[in-house]
Amino acid sequence: MESGKSGFSEAGLRRVREVLERHVESGKVPGVVALVGRGGRAHVEAVGTMRHDGGEPMRRDTIFRMASTSKPVSMAAAMILLDECRIRLDDLVEQWLPELADRQVLKRIDSPLDDTVPARRPITVRDVLTSTFGLGMDMTALGTPIMNAVFENGLTPDLPTPMPEPDEWMRRLGTLPLMYQPGERWQYHISNDLVGVLVARVTGQSFETFLRERLFGPLGMTDTGFHVPADQIERLPALYAPDPQTGEFHVWDDAATGRWSRPPAFPGGGGGLVSTVDDYHAYFRMLLNDGVHEGQRILSRPAVQLMTTNRLTAEQTAARTTMATDNVHLSFGQGQHGGWGYGMAVRTYRGDYAPIGQFGWDGGSGTSTYADPHHGVTGLLLTQVGMTVPSSARLIHDFWTTLYQAVDA
Repeated sequence: MESGKSGFSEAGLRRVREVLERHVESGKVPGVVALVGRGGRAHVEAVGTMRHDGGEPMRRDTIFRMASTSKPVSMAAAMILLDECRIRLDDLVEQWLPELADRQVLKRIDSPLDDTVPARRPITVRDVLTSTFGLGMDMTALGTPIMNAVFENGLTPDLPTPMPEPDEWMRRLGTLPLMYQPGERWQYHISNDLVGVLVARVTGQSFETFLRERLFGPLGMTDTGFHVPADQIERLPALYAPDPQTGEFHVWDDAATGRWSRPPAFPGGGGGLVSTVDDYHAYFRMLLNDGVHEGQRILSRPAVQLMTTNRLTAEQTAARTTMATDNVHLSFGQGQHGGWGYGMAVRTYRGDYAPIGQFGWDGGSGTSTYADPHHGVTGLLLTQVGMTVPSSARLIHDFWTTLYQAVDA
């Protein structure tokens, strides 16, 4: 790409590639596909191999497990329903999710499950979209009765109990008390899976069908979904979870026989999507273009603004800040942005090279997807190394550090 025409300097793009190559040559990240985009143009680098012991090279069309970077994309389904006035922010969700009526709330986060008080008010759509409905993945509360119950009931992916189909998932969710009062505190992840159930019940369609008809199809996201078809499975690398002590590669999810080789019982909006850099680029470009893709409006401008600006109060944000700063040893420095919109982080202070206003999220499978309205930049980095070790997180940090140096003013 030529300097000035792409919006990135040639020297800067060379440095981006050098960083990618250095991490792959270290032996800690077998392969990576990265995209940097600006002004409708995209530059893609595919480095390394599909397997840690060699094999086929990474390609531009390699399919990756998007993990928690599913959140910013799947949230668009709820925004479409808001645009169409089929749901409203302060509607009570119990009309579609009766399992969440008449909630009980723990007196303390470490209380027994029957040590509760009644919820002060019902749960609203707003609570679900902002991840403040009262229940979620709390890394500061591991080992408590409520977190043990979340895992034992299969309410989160890739943990001892498989996630059941949505109605059974809702039934199990409805048997648990909330951790906090509705609207009181930000709680990670479960809200995003709940969004998928809400969309399905409002529309009478499966979550995946709605996403495909209203989002993936219009955006040309042909390789995005909740599993990889058998005739495309060779494009999906194994997902590795290296041993935290030795660094030895262990297969977390095999391509041919693993979780994404067949349609899931639960299409999880919080972490279930597979996709490619070009599909995700189309989505984030649409957000940067205020909801329009190639002349077709996908979301309204106000819907995009709601998603991509901070929606949390200081009190609600406290738990998010704690997760980001006090658990840096678990997240390897990911998650320090300040704010949260709908399904994604929003930078509210300048803590690194990225400016205020950048939005997106990272995934535990070694993925990073952000857009920056200040510079009109998109950046996507996809690997197959899960964050049991810091390898992919460090690559993500270095990618963003060099990407912002490559931006021409």
